[in-house]
Amino acid sequence: MSKGLSSKRPGSQRLGKEQLAQLVAGDIAQGSFVNLGIGQPTLVSNYLTAEQHVTLHTENGMLGMGPVAVGDQIDEDLINAGKIPVTELPGASYFHHADSFAMMRGGHLDVCVLGAFQVSATGDLANWNTGAPDAIPAVGGAMDLATGAKDVYVMMSLFTKEGAAKLVQTCSYPLTGVGCVTRIYTNEAVFLIGPDGVRVRETFGTTFAELQERIGVELLDD
Repeated sequence: MSKGLSSKRPGSQRLGKEQLAQLVAGDIAQGSFVNLGIGQPTLVSNYLTAEQHVTLHTENGMLGMGPVAVGDQIDEDLINAGKIPVTELPGASYFHHADSFAMMRGGHLDVCVLGAFQVSATGDLANWNTGAPDAIPAVGGAMDLATGAKDVYVMMSLFTKEGAAKLVQTCSYPLTGVGCVTRIYTNEAVFLIGPDGVRVRETFGTTFAELQERIGVELLDD
């Protein structure tokens, strides 16, 4: 459950990317080792507090990554896996790319936060290719993270620009990982995926009934 934002908080409007990042950051347990994927997940680093003692890992070879660098903080040689300039925290360390992937594959990360094209009702993840003829495959280390991290959180918009739900019964896109996603954070709701199915933890600017009508997955009300 979120440390910074209660599950009973009013859901009067849909969340923006920054609000969503703050919500995810508040849910990360104290002392966790965490990897933030490319895109929206990188924003989470800006909302982690010193009291959480969270250690951020980036797959290009760094432990102890800080928030995104701005202004005079920018060092073009200090970037995350998404090539975004970042800061370093006291005690930060650097290592070979192969060692970084050994950490990911060896189960040493407590949480990874990834973007997604689709997530299935059983926690399957599709986030590297839509299968379109002109799509550029970009799996990166997502497969290693999805199968190696103890918990996989997804950050994404709940619906495509065309209005199709990204939470689906079965993924139609190529899979990144099978049964790996435990939580989905979206602009309209937070979903928990468990043995009993998909549970709606909280909603933003919508209702449980409206979600159930638009999503072709049976939802459980928390």
